[in-house]
Formats: sequence, structure tokens, C-alpha cells
Amino acid sequence: MSGLYARESRSVSTMAHLRFFPQAVVGGSGAYLTGDDGRKLLDFAASWGAASLGHSHPALREAVNRALSDQAGASYLSTANEPSVLLAEKLLSLVPERARGRVWFGHSGSDANETVARMVVAATGRPRILAFNGAYHGGTVGSMAVSGHPAQQGARAKGLTLVPYPNSYAAGSPEAAKDAALAHLETLFATEIPPQEVAAFFIEPIQSDGGMLVPPDGFFKHVEALCRTHGILIVSDEVKVGLGRSGRFNAFEHCGIEPDIVVFGKGLGGGLPVSAVVGPEAILNHAVAFSLQTVHGNPVCAAAALAVLQTIERDHLVANAERTGRTLREALDRLAARHALIGDVRGRGLALGVELVADGAPAARQTALTVYRAFQLGLVLYYVGVNSNVLEFTPPLTLTEAEAQEGVAILDQALADVAAGQVDEALLADFAGW
Repeated sequence: MSGLYARESRSVSTMAHLRFFPQAVVGGSGAYLTGDDGRKLLDFAASWGAASLGHSHPALREAVNRALSDQAGASYLSTANEPSVLLAEKLLSLVPERARGRVWFGHSGSDANETVARMVVAATGRPRILAFNGAYHGGTVGSMAVSGHPAQQGARAKGLTLVPYPNSYAAGSPEAAKDAALAHLETLFATEIPPQEVAAFFIEPIQSDGGMLVPPDGFFKHVEALCRTHGILIVSDEVKVGLGRSGRFNAFEHCGIEPDIVVFGKGLGGGLPVSAVVGPEAILNHAVAFSLQTVHGNPVCAAAALAVLQTIERDHLVANAERTGRTLREALDRLAARHALIGDVRGRGLALGVELVADGAPAARQTALTVYRAFQLGLVLYYVGVNSNVLEFTPPLTLTEAEAQEGVAILDQALADVAAGQVDEALLADFAGW
């Protein structure tokens, strides 16, 4: 264990820890982090996608320095500030017409989704919300209340109903997964859940923390039709998979749908805390002082977010995510042909998942050992999934094809070492992960 990691253990609470190995860093540049031991670590996690432009990106540095050199206050609660207005105007131009109303700013996807959950019920007068099993919409009380991930310890909202997210790998085919999930939803509407009581359906165009699940073609078009029939708002949680990561600017574009409300977070600030909810004026302006924290709309974070959006456009990072993601996916497919542990490779763009199985069952232990061994070899990679057996790839949008190949080569070695029993399971004693 490094000196910095040991010092942290004597000073920092573990209540926010989600640790997989003793990672301690002192700096970073591009797709690489610098460990306190001087090692260069190729970062395929980007702090759960938050470091969307990689580390120390010059456009982000310049925007933050400029905002701090002539600081327009620290909040938008009681004063309009130029960076947050510019950011709002930009975000409104990037969503479908039906969502192009107003923008609310927060600190994270968690407070954004909590705000939406409260807002849709209050504004529509409908008491129910739908979300998916395995969904992670945040870590606050209110966002956990509309989530479905088994690792979370918060209570579910009284009006929440969780429905199955179609899992093509587990079901045997995309069609089987789609048919089962839609049948379940239609049966609910015909029996237990009066659809006219449902305010909103929280969706994930790719279910990231639930296992990087990609919906079958046409699934969300059917969901959209049901919601339109019954006047149910569609909330697209783009927090981890949006902003170009999937190879489209908005991940819901792959599904051919138009949500009513779009939620952004993580990579929006390039590593700084900022989130946004974009939706109809009638919903977003339901009431003043409805959801606020003192430094919401912070001009420095807003300036950083605007720089992220401008850089994604200027540097064609959506196209890079699609192109580099294809290279990464093809390399992972080749690994799957050589490693019995790999059961499935899936995802879109630079939002990819590799599910590990052993004898047809989730290989949670081997997954934990794989990410630990990869870290030892110089690759930062975490795992997700309701069974903790899916390697998650959310690298910076700036990742190059050469870096993608470098990372896969390290993963290749890590998988081989785990399969050969060369990684000591005792290493995991202090790293519970999910």
C-alpha cells in the first residue's frame, strides 16, 4: 500500500469509498494518471466518466482560469451570472424540441435526478414513477429512492415501480429480452399500475451501473409509444453515457426517441461538479425555490462545462468516441475468443462492458481479481453490474486508438494471470467494490 493511500486511511472517511485496489494519484495528463509511486496509469475509467476530456485538458484549464480571474459570484440562486446563462443556452440547443424549455443546474447526477423525481410528481399531480431494476440514478436519499441497483442502501419511494431492463445476453437474444420486458410493462399497466397515475419513466439509454446493458433495437420506441399514449414523461438519464460517449451526442439518439427531460452530469464538468436538467418550461418552472443549494449555478463550474461542450464539438470527440470505441470493441471481441472468462462484450462508442462468467455463472471474484491485476500492470478499470461481474470501460473521450490497444493488451495479461491462478485472492481483503 502506497504512502498516500495509507495517509488517506488515517484521515478520510470511508463512507464515500468504492474501492477496487489501492489507487493513489498525484497528477495526470490526457488519458494517463500519475500514481504517488511515479507510475503512469492508463485510465479506462476516467473517474466513472467524469473526466470526459481526460486530465489537465488545456481548454478546461483556460476556462476555469478565466472564470476565476474575474469571478461572477459563486451562485445563480439570487443573481444571474453570465457563464450559467451561456451554458443553459448551449444545452437547450442540444436537446430535442420537446425538452427545449428551461435548464436547472446542480452539482451531480444525484441531485439532478432527485430534483426531477420531486419535480415531475409535483408538477403533474401524478404520484407514481417508473424506473428499471438495476438502475443507478444517484446516491442522495431522493435519487436512491427512484433507483433499482441492489448495492444501494436507501429506501425506495412509495410511488416507485421497478421494471426489468432487457438483458439480451441473459435472455438468449435481443428479441426475447425485448418481448419479455415489454410484456411485463404492458401487464403492469393492465393490472397493478394505473398508467394515468404515472408521472414519469426514468430510462437509461444504456444501463451503465446495472451492467452496461444495451437495449434491443426498437425497445425504447415501444416504451415511448406507451408513454405518449398515457401522458407519461420520459426522463433520459444521460449522466454517464451521454455527451458524446456513445458515439452520438445524446445516447438516446441511438434509440430513435425524444425524451421530455434530459439529465446531464459527470462528464459535463470535465471533472468539476456540475449537473443539468433540461426540460419543458411548464415542468422546470413549476415553483421557485423548489430545489436549491448555495453554489448551484456556480460560474466557474458553468464555464468549465461550456468549455467541455465546445471542445467536444471543436475536436470532433463524438466521432472519436465512435471510431476509437469501434477499435476498442473489436480488440475486446478478439480477447473474448481467447479467454473463457469472457461471456459477452457489449456497449456503444466509449461506453463498453465485458461480462465475466465461469461455468455459466457470474464470475464476481475473478472480476475483482482482474481489475486488481490490471491496476498492478498499469491500467485503471472498474467493474459494475448487479452481480459485480462486468468490466466497465468509460475512458476519456480523447482516447486514441493506440491507447485503446495498449489498454486491451494489459487486460489480456490480467485475464490470463487470473485464469492461471497467479493473483492472490488475499489482495481483495480491503477492497469490497460494489
